[in-house]
Amino acid sequence: MATSTKTTTDEFIKGLWKENPVFVQVLGMCPVLAVSNTAINALAMGLATAFVLIMSNIVVSLLRSFIPKEVRIATYILVIATFVTVVDYVIQAISLDLYKALGAFISLIVVNCLILGRAEAFASKNTVVRSTMDGLGMGIGFAFALLCLGAVREILGSGSLFGVELFHDSFQDWVVMVLPSGGFFTLAGWLLLFNWMKQRKAKKEQSAALTLAGEAAQ
Repeated sequence: MATSTKTTTDEFIKGLWKENPVFVQVLGMCPVLAVSNTAINALAMGLATAFVLIMSNIVVSLLRSFIPKEVRIATYILVIATFVTVVDYVIQAISLDLYKALGAFISLIVVNCLILGRAEAFASKNTVVRSTMDGLGMGIGFAFALLCLGAVREILGSGSLFGVELFHDSFQDWVVMVLPSGGFFTLAGWLLLFNWMKQRKAKKEQSAALTLAGEAAQ
């Protein structure tokens, strides 16, 4: 029982850090760069993608024994498109301004390689519980990465966060940050930070292992 719980927990955690969809696997770059010019847009897209990912993982896992191998990809896309349609109408009902800001990128969730990849590589081969935790971890990891980009770009590019002004009127906006090129600059900065943290952790673990080996040899 303890092993099973640890396994499902690991499935959740890996999406947040070890296998983060954006900072490690570099997946779904189209919405990551296109709609992360503000924190609210980034968070909305991240949550929408997470919802579709979790629900599609659950359905694919439930139906994995009934889906013929010959039509599995088409079936996965149909399942994903169903939940994308739900998200599309929900966002449209909640806020037309947000719906217009996200534009076609809501519909493009259907072809997000992250969602189809998890359905094919994981949900189609694992239980509902594990698939749910995988979708939850990857979805939250994706939303977190989008929010990181959106927050930095909005703060530097507009001097605000979630529409709330943070600086004095004398603050000079970095207009480049809300432009497409700003998305590339911000993503590069986060990737550098993420890789530096991973390398630092790896060096600490290596150093600790060498120390233990030396003590054992004595």
